[in-house]
Amino acid sequence: MTVAVGEQWLGINDLVRVARSGEPVSLAPRARERVVAARELVMRLATSGQAIYGLNSALGANTGAVLAEGDLEDYQRRAVRARAVAVGPAYDKTSVRAMQFARIAGLSRGGSGVSPAVLDACINLLNFQVHPVVPRFGSIGVADLPQLSHLALPLFGEGQAEVRGEVVDGAAALERAGLQPVSLGAKDGLALISSNAATTARAAIVLHEAQVALDAWLAAVALGYEGFRANLSPLHPAAVAARPAAGQVEVARRLRELLKGSALLEPDAARRVQDPVSLRVVPQVHGAARDMVDAACAQVEIELNSAADSPLVLTEQGVMLSNGNFHVPALALALDASAIALAQAASMSVSRSQRFMSPGLTGLPLQLTRHGPAHSGFATVQKTLTALWAEVRLRANPGSLDYLPVSEALEDHACMALGVAEKLGELVERLRYLIAIELLVAAQSVDLRELKPGQMGEGTRRSFEQVRKLVPMLDQDRPLGPDIDRIQSAVAAGVFGPESAKAVGA
Repeated sequence: MTVAVGEQWLGINDLVRVARSGEPVSLAPRARERVVAARELVMRLATSGQAIYGLNSALGANTGAVLAEGDLEDYQRRAVRARAVAVGPAYDKTSVRAMQFARIAGLSRGGSGVSPAVLDACINLLNFQVHPVVPRFGSIGVADLPQLSHLALPLFGEGQAEVRGEVVDGAAALERAGLQPVSLGAKDGLALISSNAATTARAAIVLHEAQVALDAWLAAVALGYEGFRANLSPLHPAAVAARPAAGQVEVARRLRELLKGSALLEPDAARRVQDPVSLRVVPQVHGAARDMVDAACAQVEIELNSAADSPLVLTEQGVMLSNGNFHVPALALALDASAIALAQAASMSVSRSQRFMSPGLTGLPLQLTRHGPAHSGFATVQKTLTALWAEVRLRANPGSLDYLPVSEALEDHACMALGVAEKLGELVERLRYLIAIELLVAAQSVDLRELKPGQMGEGTRRSFEQVRKLVPMLDQDRPLGPDIDRIQSAVAAGVFGPESAKAVGA
């Protein structure tokens, strides 16, 4: 299915479809009308004698310097080249496609004044799967100028791009795809790069991954309840509704759904009157985490559907205005908050997994091995848990305050949004390993307790079977690292999420 941009509200799932599934993009008819009208205004103002930033007046610390009328087009190419200063490893193809889509979506709003031919060239580059090489480091969140400059260079035959699995120079990439270099007109270079499309794209992908991880996490928690023989009273609808804090009612509902049909729901089924806090407050902590992630998703979708250019072309008013819409502190703060909230959930995950090692709490064998002290069982996994927690904790530190003034101190504030998104992505990657360990520990406890399928909930039984399809029960000691890696990959692929359950008719 083609994703049309410029009319309907675009969501994170639209971006993910284009980025991961390679779905093509088109410009909606009314959006094209807006783009054409905005471009006509730009061309009128370019020769009006009025000084306009980035159109006939220089950029950055050179603000106010008048550009020669005959240099307006060459200046736009130079502006892109000069800002292609990103360094480090190149982004993966999925991330680059997401950036291309995010910038196309922004240009389609009509506020950039981009030439229709340049916008068409951006769409063709994406649809013909020409993926510019975009290095990772350089943006400070005052528009992603470095990354988007690298993203733009192949449009006019410069830079590098990947085509059919091979990285070549920009001119060769266009030739292989049967495309022609595009000519940049007045303001076109600035329109291509004056945006937070890299941040929007990466944040969208990372938050989507966080949502998938959170779904798998609840599967792990519910399976752990079965193995622990937990007291489910904290999930009672009336209990969670008594304090309707963010997200906790929904998390409790999902856990009850996973446990539907479990023997734990029968009277006096729990082993203990009250379990450790890390088992009892999952609705509260995971509810808060989901709420933070949802708030960040809302900020991403605002950016995906905005005209955040400066100067902004206002066709109806007949003006171009300098503004601060390129600044995204709300998104950066929401991403930082998501990292802190997910770290809270991560600390509980480590605690739950370690509680399972203790016979005094669980009534199960020490370290979850039935072979006694001659075998280690899951004992040494506690080191992995501790190491992962340290990695998560490091990345939960806020990153949106770490900036310095640049450009002769004209740019004296920044929100470091792209770096914050990357930090969150690294945190989510480590969360998946914690979730994988919790799934393995929970499945081992179910095996050791010798629960019958009929004693388990519909969702927890399905999660247990999915784990055991990938990893057998731990009997004799063996390397557990490969087992954790295998389950982590399944978590990332959405194997333990509700969509997977629908796919198998559950």
